[in-house]
Amino acid sequence: MPAPHRPLLVLDSASLYYRAFYALPEKMTAPDGRPHNAIRGFLSTVTRLVDLHAPSAIVACWDNDWRPQWRVDLIASYKAHRVADPQAPGAEANAEAEPESLGPQAEAIAGLLDAAGIPRWGRDGYEADDVIGSVTTQAPGPCVVVSGDRDLVQLIDERTWLHLTVNGGMDNWPLLDADAAVARFGVPPGRYVDVAVLRGDPSDGLPGVPGIGAKTAVALVTAFGDLEGILAAADADPLVRPMTARLAQTLTQNADVVRRARRVTTVVRDLPLPGPVPASAPVDPVRLSALADQWGVRRQVADLETALRQTDDE
Repeated sequence: MPAPHRPLLVLDSASLYYRAFYALPEKMTAPDGRPHNAIRGFLSTVTRLVDLHAPSAIVACWDNDWRPQWRVDLIASYKAHRVADPQAPGAEANAEAEPESLGPQAEAIAGLLDAAGIPRWGRDGYEADDVIGSVTTQAPGPCVVVSGDRDLVQLIDERTWLHLTVNGGMDNWPLLDADAAVARFGVPPGRYVDVAVLRGDPSDGLPGVPGIGAKTAVALVTAFGDLEGILAAADADPLVRPMTARLAQTLTQNADVVRRARRVTTVVRDLPLPGPVPASAPVDPVRLSALADQWGVRRQVADLETALRQTDDE
């Protein structure tokens, strides 16, 4: 499918640096011996994305709160398995369990983005997904979101594409518009959340409805339109296929849970934003150079600067 011309490139920062961390070996180290695999991979990925999409601007969306309390209040199991054991040595309550060497690298990535003049936007009490949703909803032009989070399929529309970071290198990452999303997931982008809450999502701790997998969830959404339509069909007499007596009973018993899960999974789109996304340009070249030297990523930083300059010239 044709890619949008000069889109706003919207990065799910944590998704990209986690991916880089696990894709590259920790034996890649900075001059002081600390691993820098996530930093190297993140910078190289952003450079390739800039070369590929020639964006008008970039915004790196940040998790100020990766597990907001308001979502936990709705579904207590939300991302609960990712919470570090507060009794474990060195662990902090409500801190996301992450490899020990990744935290300093994430901080370095934040510093490099800031020094490079790439806006890094987060919002207290919200996840990066919510910032991404607010950016794509409020941006005046086309957007390409880059993330491995399939929940962001819900954002795809006539001016928002999702560059989905599936397994394998970037050459294998699909760039999804609405038609490609339907072909891949079986439902329109706006109905993807309904499928997700019905089948459940172990990666986010969402329980789903017992006995409903992806195929059944797609069939129900296709037949009845959305979650409320499905729940109404479960209460109807007579039942209309693919609704069965067993499914109707299970859905009725779990109606409250799936409604709450839908609120948890639905991306917030109306967060106040700092303003229009400015064109990326180094705002602190001294700090940028110092961080590049400290972390042994001068070549990666130089490559990114070159890509950004070439994009500005187009």
